[in-house]
Amino acid sequence: MPVDATPIDTVEKEEVAYSHPNNGQLSAATAAPAQRVIANPGPLGLSAFALTTFVLSLHNAGAGLPADGPSEVVVGLAIFYGGLTQLLAGMWEFATGNTFGATAFASYGGFWMSFGAIFIPGFGILDAYSTAAAGVLDQSLGIYLLGWTLFTLIMLIASHRSNMGLVSLFFFLFITFVLLTAGKFQGSLTVTKAGGAFGVITAIIAWYNALCGLLTRDSSYFVLPNPSLNRRV
Repeated sequence: MPVDATPIDTVEKEEVAYSHPNNGQLSAATAAPAQRVIANPGPLGLSAFALTTFVLSLHNAGAGLPADGPSEVVVGLAIFYGGLTQLLAGMWEFATGNTFGATAFASYGGFWMSFGAIFIPGFGILDAYSTAAAGVLDQSLGIYLLGWTLFTLIMLIASHRSNMGLVSLFFFLFITFVLLTAGKFQGSLTVTKAGGAFGVITAIIAWYNALCGLLTRDSSYFVLPNPSLNRRV
């Protein structure tokens, strides 16, 4: 390049190299664009899931308040943190090529959004049951939770070669959904409380998994144990 060449001259030459390919190939003088690096969205998605699950589960377990009392305080979390934030984490997992993480985060983000919508008057969901016979709402919620129970079972099976923390998370989440589903179908507050207790455990496991993702060898002086199950037979 001549000594008196300006940066603009350099840019123009690079643009020419892109606009005049040689037999369909970029000019050898043009460097390939750097690949964008996406940070690990796992800890964000897990944290969003954990906190929202923790708050609702304490209400379901009757920790310091009636188990059958109002729990609308979780609506904001369900829409914005457990819902929207987790959905975004799922989309970022797609960008990293992690199909399992994308499916889990996007799906449970949708779960929390749909759950929060039940308590928002504008959706008219609870109003639709105001004139229904007693117990109809609980039966409908039982069907709703049953669907998520089956989905969680699918995710539990799909996680069998991940790591111990993730398998434990989906196992306890599956038990949580089983108990909450049974509690709605049977109209049993005791079973619902048990589901709340398992939900608290599930949230703590989710936080542990999130912390494992944050404490990497590059960013921390120590890491937490999370044994891998990815052993080929």
